[in-house]
Amino acid sequence: MNRGELNELIDALIEGSISEADFLRLEAELSVDSEAREAYYDRLTLSALLEIEAGASPQKIVPMPVPTRRWWPALTAIAAAVAALAAVGSMIFKTERANPIADKPVEMQSRGFAVLTGQSAAVWKGAAPLADGALLPAGRMHLASGVAQLELFSGVSVVIEGEAEFEVLSPMEMKVARGKVRAHVPEAAHGFRIHTAEGEVVDLGTEFALEVSPERSDVHVLDGKVEWHSRTDPMRLMAKGEALRSTADGKSVPLAANARSFLGIAELKEKLSSARETRRADWMQFSETLRHDPRLALYYRMSDDGPQSRHVSNTAAATANTGADGAIVAATRVPDRWGTPGGALDFSPAGSRVRVNVPGEYRSITLLTWVKINSLDRWYNSLFLTDGAKVTQPHWQIMDDGRLFFSVKKRERAEVKKGERDKYHFMSPPFWSASLSGQWLMIATTYDVDARKVAHYLNGKVLSEEAIPEEYLVEKVTIGAASLCNWSEPVYRTDAKFAVRNLNGSMDEFALFSAALSPKEIEDIYEHGKP
Repeated sequence: MNRGELNELIDALIEGSISEADFLRLEAELSVDSEAREAYYDRLTLSALLEIEAGASPQKIVPMPVPTRRWWPALTAIAAAVAALAAVGSMIFKTERANPIADKPVEMQSRGFAVLTGQSAAVWKGAAPLADGALLPAGRMHLASGVAQLELFSGVSVVIEGEAEFEVLSPMEMKVARGKVRAHVPEAAHGFRIHTAEGEVVDLGTEFALEVSPERSDVHVLDGKVEWHSRTDPMRLMAKGEALRSTADGKSVPLAANARSFLGIAELKEKLSSARETRRADWMQFSETLRHDPRLALYYRMSDDGPQSRHVSNTAAATANTGADGAIVAATRVPDRWGTPGGALDFSPAGSRVRVNVPGEYRSITLLTWVKINSLDRWYNSLFLTDGAKVTQPHWQIMDDGRLFFSVKKRERAEVKKGERDKYHFMSPPFWSASLSGQWLMIATTYDVDARKVAHYLNGKVLSEEAIPEEYLVEKVTIGAASLCNWSEPVYRTDAKFAVRNLNGSMDEFALFSAALSPKEIEDIYEHGKP
């Protein structure tokens, strides 16, 4: 939740106009975020001071209408402090504050000049593995082996063959110390240049290639023209079919351009398509075994019912005929993580969801899905939410700051005693940032009653683990009517207004297990399922 949205909720609470849904959002945020509580204090203080300046007696401000939350004592103290301001109002009001009004929301930012759009057997030395769709990190990169394709923000497409050492300096400039590079430069990016130890290539509307080693730089003009600026000789204009070798000792040798010695975009695309089909075939074989796991209660492969269908079948063998199939609402068909047309669902339209009804009780559960997130621009970004918020039902979503959220409701709000909550919020550390936008991710959460813990996973690795407090342990989880990638009560509600909680992104597969999978099992699913 950004600062502007938080302030709107706090102001609505102070004015007494906050809705039940907004109250629940604010309650959740204040319970886990100390900065949000500080912002709450600031808004209360500002409200009291403004009333003092206007000559009115500050109205009595009740921090929360339900004084039974775990953070109530802290907020009560805040309210008392605000009330005390009335006694010394004018004096305090004249005291300068560094920032009496919260800052405006900060625009989301990221870093980089290029996107990794494809790779084959790529091994990145000295860096974490990079997924397709990732922003290329700033600084020097070392492709130990394999092939990678980059798309620079200027429109330039570059295919790099390892072993290669290079750096993207800007959308219009690269440096290459080693490796084979083939660049296709559109008209909008004329002037693009690549630096080597022996000189630099400046594009004049062309496709060119470089083979660079510590001893030499070979320049091949495959189409159009380039300028070659040698470190030792005058600039040379080169046209299609020409090539030149510049050595470290300053010598230049003419060559014939050889396009076949460099992998092009079309050839790489064909190679990637073949490799992807091989991996997809491996996954389909593995997932068929997974489908017959007796612990698998739900398994939705969004592509199984065809590209035109508005139906999603539960293909878990143990429960395939229990009426747990899903109905697609508003979501549109898009390519899945393998690139198969219509194989995934995009939930970006506000009303999008898949409606399901899941019978039965589960002692422990695992929730697992493949998603591609465009942005986290809602306060809550839904993955799998039951209708309403009934006792024993789970909610699984992503907060706007990138934390994975899971809860199982323990008690009705009317039953909550002082110092308690109706449910416990299991939050992971923030895992998502704008640099992951457009990448397929596997997210999982396990609720393990026997081990008394909740674990969150990203791409097969543990994000966080947390013990289930005894007072919030729910030994039988139920689901009933629920939605994938959205939340509300569409069957019974009569008010047309609704909270926007749909996932701004796509979902490929979703699975619910009636047990807490082990870390090794979740890692195996990821390794077989990653595209």
